[in-house]
Amino acid sequence: MTSTVEMPLWALLLLLAFAAVTFASHFLFPSVRWFFRRRLERAVARLNERLTRPIEPFKLARRHDMIQRLIYDPTVTQAIVDYARKHNVREDVAFEKARRYAREIVPSFSAFAYFGLGTRLANWLAGALYSVRTGPDNMAVLEAIDRDATVVFIMNHRSNMDYVLVTTLASKASALSYAVGEWAQVWPLSRLIRSMGAYFIRRRSRGGLYRTVLGRYVQMATAGGVTQAIFPEGGLSVDGLTRPPKLGLLSYAIDGWTPGARDVVFVPVAINYDRVLEDRVLVSAGARGDRRFRARMSVVLRFVLRMIWQRLRGRFRRFGVAAVVFAEPVKLSDYGGVPPIEVLGRDLMQRIEAAMPLLFAPMLARVMLLAESPLDADGMLDAMRACAAEARADTPLVAPEAFPAAVARARAVLARRNLIEETGGRWRAAPHERALLTYYANSIAHFYDAPAGEPIMPAARPDAATAKSDAAPAGS
Repeated sequence: MTSTVEMPLWALLLLLAFAAVTFASHFLFPSVRWFFRRRLERAVARLNERLTRPIEPFKLARRHDMIQRLIYDPTVTQAIVDYARKHNVREDVAFEKARRYAREIVPSFSAFAYFGLGTRLANWLAGALYSVRTGPDNMAVLEAIDRDATVVFIMNHRSNMDYVLVTTLASKASALSYAVGEWAQVWPLSRLIRSMGAYFIRRRSRGGLYRTVLGRYVQMATAGGVTQAIFPEGGLSVDGLTRPPKLGLLSYAIDGWTPGARDVVFVPVAINYDRVLEDRVLVSAGARGDRRFRARMSVVLRFVLRMIWQRLRGRFRRFGVAAVVFAEPVKLSDYGGVPPIEVLGRDLMQRIEAAMPLLFAPMLARVMLLAESPLDADGMLDAMRACAAEARADTPLVAPEAFPAAVARARAVLARRNLIEETGGRWRAAPHERALLTYYANSIAHFYDAPAGEPIMPAARPDAATAKSDAAPAGS
C-alpha cells in the first residue's frame, strides 16, 4: 500500500483531469446549481412583491422539464400515433419530430434577462424614439383583474415597436409571453428571445402534429396563469386599417378552458403612432398586393446609424407620440361557457377599435387629404377642431388651451418627412405622398362616416369568416 507507483507525466495529468471532472460533476456543480437556484428563487420572490401579477411557477419551470411534460402529454402522444399511421413511419420517428417541435416552441424564461435587460432596454428605446402616452385608466384596468386569473393582452398590430411599448407598460404588472415568428430563429437572437419568455411559432405550418404540440403548449401556459400577448390580426397592417382577426392562437387559449377553472381575462389593447417606423415598407407591400416586406439590413443599419449620429450632434427629434390604451377587459367566465371563437374575436376587435388613440398626426393626415385647397395656420387649426369634434371617439385629446400646440407638433411631424408641403404660408398634402397620408388617416377612419383617401390595397380585404389561422408572431 505504501509502495511507489511510477507513471508518465502525461498519464498523471490525464488522471488528474478525469478526477477533477468527476469531482466537479458529482459534488461541485450540483452544489453550485443549488446555490444559484436558491439565489434566483429569493430574487424572484422579492420581484413578485412589487409586481401586480406575480410570475407563475409554470414560467419558472426548467425548459427540459417543460419539454418532457409537453411531449408526453396524452393529446400529443395520440397525435404522434396518428402522424405515424398517416405517414407510414415508425412511432419513434414521429416522437422525435414532436420533440423537435417542442424544443422549438418551449421558451427558457430568465427573470434577469426580462427585468434586468429586456424591460430596461424597452424603456430606453421607447423613450428615445417616442413621447409615450398611456390611457388614464391603464393601471386601474390591470389592478382590477383577479390576481389568480390568466391575463391575455389582445393587441392591434401597427409596428414591431408594439412589443416594446406593451412590454414597457406591462413591466410593473408581470412578464409577458409573446409568440415570435421564424424570422428570429437565428443565433444569438433566438437564445435572447427565449430567455425573455417568448415562444416560436411557424406561421405557415399546417401539419396536425405541429399544431397539436403548439396548441397544448398554449393551453398549458394559459392554465398555468402565464400572462400572454397575442396579435389577432395575423400580421402588420399594410393599409393602416385594423384587419379581421385570425383566431388560431386565440382558439388554443380557450379550447382547454372549462367553467369553474382558473378564469381567463382578455385585455384589449389599442396602439397608435404619429409615425410608424416601417410605414413605407408596409405601404409598398400593400400597393403590390403582397405581404413581402423587403426591408434590407443595409437600410435598417443606415437608419440606425443616422439616428445615432443625429443624437450625438444633438439634432435628433423623436418621432412624435406613441399611445397605448387598455380597453375594458373581457372575462371568459362572463360568457357562461366557452363562447364561439368568432364571437370572442369580433368582440375583442370592436373594443380595440373603440379604444384606438385619436392622435393629432393621423387627424392632420385626414384633414390634409380632405382639404379642397391649401390651408393656412388658422384654417388648419379650425379644420383640426372640426375633425376632433366629428370623431366618434371616447379617447381624450388634450386640454383646449393645448390644442394649437398639439396641432403644431403634428404639422412638424408630417412636414419633416415631406408628407405635407408649404407654399406661401399655406399647406397642402404632397401629391406623391397621398398613399402614406391615407395609411395614417386609416388608423382612425372607423371614427368617421366618410373615408379620407383612396384604398391602399388593390385587392379586397379577406373576410373575417375565412381568416381562421394563427395570430401574428413577432415581426410578421
